[in-house]
Amino acid sequence: MIDFRYHLVSIVAIFLALSVGIVLGTTLLKEPAIDAAETLANQLREGNTALRDDLQVLQKRGAANDAVILADTPKLVKDELIGKRVVIVESPGTTATMREAVQQVILEAGATVTGRVALADRYVDVSQSAFVDKLATAAKPAEMIFPVAGTAYDKAAAVLASAILTSDPAQVGKEDPAAAEVLDAFQRGGLLTVTDKPAEHADLAVLTAPAEPYVGETAAEQASAAEQAGAIVAMALGLDEAGQGAVLVGPQSAAAAGGTITALREDTSFEERVSTVDTADMPAGRVVVVYALREQLSGLAGQYGIGPGASGVEPSATPAPTATTATSGG
Repeated sequence: MIDFRYHLVSIVAIFLALSVGIVLGTTLLKEPAIDAAETLANQLREGNTALRDDLQVLQKRGAANDAVILADTPKLVKDELIGKRVVIVESPGTTATMREAVQQVILEAGATVTGRVALADRYVDVSQSAFVDKLATAAKPAEMIFPVAGTAYDKAAAVLASAILTSDPAQVGKEDPAAAEVLDAFQRGGLLTVTDKPAEHADLAVLTAPAEPYVGETAAEQASAAEQAGAIVAMALGLDEAGQGAVLVGPQSAAAAGGTITALREDTSFEERVSTVDTADMPAGRVVVVYALREQLSGLAGQYGIGPGASGVEPSATPAPTATTATSGG
């Protein structure tokens, strides 16, 4: 008969065996498992340090390049736009820093900035498109005929562009009371604000893109985002049609999915008319904005920058505009 002492010895033996197994297991596994983990951690640590060092080098190189371009910008753009008048149209979501820097380079190129038209959030709010359509129809010049299939934003762009731009050299820089009334009507409607005298017609236009792309999660939101981007593209086309050329400019994010530069570049019929620059937040990119405007005067267009759809960093050398090309849209 098995007595209590036998049970006790058996239990002790079991726990002893477990203890020995644990000790042997941890002893045998310690070196390969822990050493491998420590080696991997060291490799990751060294890799991260190397990446941080590389990033710092790239940042320093970028800063040095920017400093050189910034210092040489007046020489790089000197007289490129001498005697020309440029109006700036600002999309909702444009950063003031980029817009002011672009305006400064245009001035350094010898152009006169007639003024700025800043579109309000309400302008691109698709729930307000019926109001935009109604206001554009009421404010349009009597001789203007809208396309049958034109959207509210096509109509508004045509009306606004005709108020601030001209392809007729004889009308450039002249005060236009009717144009001022158009701008005032849109301003009273809460669709835009005006700075300086954009109603004194310009030759060329720069349209600044929103810094953030229009996006949506649901199908309805995505459709709304596409309409918002389309409103900016319609404005770019209207500006190009009314004057001697237009350039849509923005940071690289504007050339990402949902960005307005992307929306324009994805339609080949548009990209052959309006130029884009997706590096306008960089000193080199702002120089390219001037070159793109000059190219528009020659009747050419291009897509410039480093984002998707860009054909190059900057335009190739373009001839001075002739009497024929200077009076046509870009």
